Amino acid sequence: MAAVTAALVKQLREATGSGMMDCKKALGATDGDIDKAVEWLRENGLMKAAKRNEKIAAEGVSFAKTSDDAKSGVIVEVNSETDFVAKNEKFQGFVADVANQAMNTTAADVDAFLEEKWAKNPSQTVKDVLTEQIAVIGENMHIRRFAKLTENDGFVETYIHGGGRIAVALAVKSTVVNDAVKEAAKNVCMQIAAMNPEYLNDAEVPQEYRDHEMDVLKAQVANDPEMAKKPENIVEKMLIGRLNKELKEICLVDQVYVKDSSMSVQKYIDSVAKENGAEISLVKFVRYETGEGIEKKQEDFAAEVAAQIK
Repeated sequence: MAAVTAALVKQLREATGSGMMDCKKALGATDGDIDKAVEWLRENGLMKAAKRNEKIAAEGVSFAKTSDDAKSGVIVEVNSETDFVAKNEKFQGFVADVANQAMNTTAADVDAFLEEKWAKNPSQTVKDVLTEQIAVIGENMHIRRFAKLTENDGFVETYIHGGGRIAVALAVKSTVVNDAVKEAAKNVCMQIAAMNPEYLNDAEVPQEYRDHEMDVLKAQVANDPEMAKKPENIVEKMLIGRLNKELKEICLVDQVYVKDSSMSVQKYIDSVAKENGAEISLVKFVRYETGEGIEKKQEDFAAEVAAQIK
């Protein structure tokens, strides 16, 4: 068995960034073979990463970016266990790399995305790199979702709010692409971030949603003695009016524009189009809010420490 010298430990530490004792154990387990020791550390890291999977990753970062020509855009959400790690430079660098990977992916979903070859090192998959990052950073991490937008007859605009708490990507079709039109698109992205619309326009709202909301409104009317006194045709018109008002709140183009409450988002876009001699239409948007829909685990740190002492 080869002696595990300080020089070998130093060499392995510099090559891997692992701790001194871990490097010493790896060299001892592989008879001083540096290459095998690197693999031993990777395998050991994989085991540690697997144990992290029990931890709920509900923090993290939502991130969006566009291609150099702005014809395409991508939005991703990568989760971590704590907000502290989400602010870590290494974690944020990994998120940016994931976005670059997603910009050129052919995968239709996250499962397929994870099996893709990592662009920066084709000898690994995206999943391999994610697992390594879990071992290095020491928290469970999760590539939760991604989406790509493309608009060849215009551009894609993005916006990131609160350091990655919310990210938005918006595809805009426009016959003119200048600073004023791009600024308008950025303003709409901010609108999406703030007001969280569910649909682009009325045409996107499913009939099932309309029927359900109408049933709710009818139930409200049935429980209102004052409404029972009104003629049926008047009640019907009131119900339709209430439903339309609700739809305006969830459809982006019909929402009140937050920067000027005298107009809707659509009227704002129309005014920008007129000022710039352009034809502009909003095509599609994606909004990610980090951790939305994930049930966060309530930690009892006192109990956790007590359990480790026993």
